[in-house]
Amino acid sequence: TVGLLAALGAVIVLVGQTLGGTSGAIIALVIAAVLNFGMYFFSDKLALRASKARPIEEGELPQVTSIVSKLAQMENMPMPKLFYIDSPQPNAFATGRNPDNAAVAATTGLLERLSREEVAAVMAHELAHIRNYDTLIMTVTASFAGAISMLANFALFFRGGRDRTNPIALIAMMILAPLAAGLVQMAVSRSREYEADRIGAEICGNPLWLASALQAIQNLASRIDNDTAERNPATAHMFIINPLHAFKRDKLFATHPATENRVAALNAMAAEMGIRATTSTTRPNAQPQRGPWA
Repeated sequence: TVGLLAALGAVIVLVGQTLGGTSGAIIALVIAAVLNFGMYFFSDKLALRASKARPIEEGELPQVTSIVSKLAQMENMPMPKLFYIDSPQPNAFATGRNPDNAAVAATTGLLERLSREEVAAVMAHELAHIRNYDTLIMTVTASFAGAISMLANFALFFRGGRDRTNPIALIAMMILAPLAAGLVQMAVSRSREYEADRIGAEICGNPLWLASALQAIQNLASRIDNDTAERNPATAHMFIINPLHAFKRDKLFATHPATENRVAALNAMAAEMGIRATTSTTRPNAQPQRGPWA
């Protein structure tokens, strides 16, 4: 992630120097930072509202509340606010600028169609996102990507040596710079998913639970529409599995890693821990080495 952020910074410097020195880059970065600063504080509310998430009141859905509470206590984390989304497609996401201001939202499809162990693994994955400050990381990458896009849009104003600038090179810069920033931003998103898988598996105690949950969500999400996500595709990257259309490979423009790659990594992690599936599928009955069910 540090390397990818450094790459974004290098793109900003390169574009700024190409278009007219550092002044244009500084202006674009400041504007992007101000815009994303506001998004940092309000993006959680906007994401929950866009997803039509409703708070889980006290005494409502006690099983999921108990699961998240136990997992948070195990990790010495503050209890996040819990929300549910009325959608038959199983899915979930976490949001919030830090662990003290975090929220986890799960669809009714997730709570109804997955086993208790699979739900616990998904919740552990979302807690890993919160613990890792992934929202902050994605805000930083968004600021960098926004600055680069602004530089490209303002190329005609910030380019240096105006009459000497090659118009073909200028057009190429306007197209390729935002593309490069977007690719790096997506790479950051995918890398955070792999890391949340690893830490989430450690939190719940059994990587096979999360592998099973990912496969179940993938299979069901490919057949069940998420109408709210379809109307607000900008929120798709937040979910544990792409709620729109799942990619079979780690495609260049995919916001999520390929599910089979994530499952393979979790299976390898389980093998290192000495945990084996008890059936031909990845839905295991093995007890975790640690966790609220140990």
